[in-house]
Amino acid sequence: MMPPFKNEPFTDFAAAENAASMREALAEVSSQLGREYPCVVNGEHITTGSLLVSTNPSNPEQVVGSVHLADQEIASRALESAWTAFDSWKRLPASERAGYLFKAAEIMRRRKHEFSAWMVLEVGKSWAEADADTAEAIDFMEFYGREALRYAGPHGVTPSPLPGEENTFFYVPLGVGMVIPPWNFPLAITVGMMTAAAVAGNCVLVKPSSESPIIAAKFIELMEEVGLPKGVINFVPGSSSKIGDFLVGHPRIRFISFTGSRDVGLHINELAAKTAEGQIWIKRVVAEMGGKDTIVVDETANLDSAAEGIVAAAFGFSGQKCSACSRAVIVESVYDEVLAKVVERTGQVTVGDPAVGGVSTGPVASKSQYKSVLEYIDIAKGEGRIVAGGGRAESAGPGYFIEPTVVADVDPKARIAQEEIFGPVLAVIKATDFDDAIAIANNTEFGLTGALYSGDPDRLERARTDFHVGNLYLNRKCTGALVDVHPFGGFNMSGTDSKAGGRDYLLLFLQGKSVAEKK
Repeated sequence: MMPPFKNEPFTDFAAAENAASMREALAEVSSQLGREYPCVVNGEHITTGSLLVSTNPSNPEQVVGSVHLADQEIASRALESAWTAFDSWKRLPASERAGYLFKAAEIMRRRKHEFSAWMVLEVGKSWAEADADTAEAIDFMEFYGREALRYAGPHGVTPSPLPGEENTFFYVPLGVGMVIPPWNFPLAITVGMMTAAAVAGNCVLVKPSSESPIIAAKFIELMEEVGLPKGVINFVPGSSSKIGDFLVGHPRIRFISFTGSRDVGLHINELAAKTAEGQIWIKRVVAEMGGKDTIVVDETANLDSAAEGIVAAAFGFSGQKCSACSRAVIVESVYDEVLAKVVERTGQVTVGDPAVGGVSTGPVASKSQYKSVLEYIDIAKGEGRIVAGGGRAESAGPGYFIEPTVVADVDPKARIAQEEIFGPVLAVIKATDFDDAIAIANNTEFGLTGALYSGDPDRLERARTDFHVGNLYLNRKCTGALVDVHPFGGFNMSGTDSKAGGRDYLLLFLQGKSVAEKK
């Protein structure tokens, strides 16, 4: 009998032995840098000669690794291989499919620091952020494995009886789908998206982010190590223009699971909605598309806790989280006091190469992200008052380092208050009162996460209904969702509210079947 699900604990790097283990992992991973990774189709390793090079954002001249890029011919082979594998994979008992996840989770648990080290070097995560990412990947496999067992057994979906008939209802997998993960949680979200679909009985093609393909390749190696049958997960790195749109629009793709930007998500949704010649289903799109997340602080709040939560949520992983606090809305009677506390704490955030350790946050993950965030900081200088940061973190090194930046007195409709920046830029907005603050919090097209700091029980209760986000946090920061504790997904342009890590997530990759037998 399976033990109950329990979240993987985070590593305390203040303990000398843990810090030493992490340094050993970084040294080991550093010895593997520069390798090439093939496409993987039906278990076959395919080299194409067309390479995507991934570099270290803390030191852009350092090559982390290269992946061979798939073309449409390879993508088509992967699609057909997946459908062939699906015929046998869907027939395996859920216990066998889940077993592969449990085995992979156990291996990753033993090699936790190794996987974290890859994230430190490929996307610039701090030790703590990388460790949390790896822990979440383990959580997803443990949780979704258990969920597959639950859906395969008696779980409360029992038709009403009818004399003379035996009626049953159960779930079957969809078929073959495409998984398009993001670069900001390159292990956890990639693992969660792939394994949820697969453990439900589907087969997938995964097209990793061009900013973090090596971490995805390392997970593919892990699934080969546990003996996952060939063709269940196929690794097809490639550009959106060459294979992404081709596969999304292909009549043989049954579903698309996507995490990324609003614009790309909408493009995928539009393309998937068009019926291709020979297509016999309506494609299912599961999309998480980011946010413009707000922490509200009223005059009854614990102001120190509020400031601490704002800074942690705004600048963890340099603000490169869809759940990050990019707006702090503060009622005017405590605005100046909270702003001062936020500025003070922002000054304590250290920026540097996370491979060295001992820094709060590292670089932004890529050159394009670096340029985009600096452009938004230039915009911010005309839309508010820079009270902390405001440019490149010059002392941090040669990488894509940006100072944690706080912009005060921002209009609620300003660009930096409305557009997703995905970087260490916090817009601080003054509200006249609590009602105005909630109205401002709801004034974007997104609706992913939000938080309210208040000591007023009535206002906390009102926020439950009036603060329109998929993940609401009361008197705590708006980042740090845990699997099966905070099912994650948002409203409006934040996506399809898929609730990753929740107890209805596997249903997105299943379809119900009713069977009646006359007796």
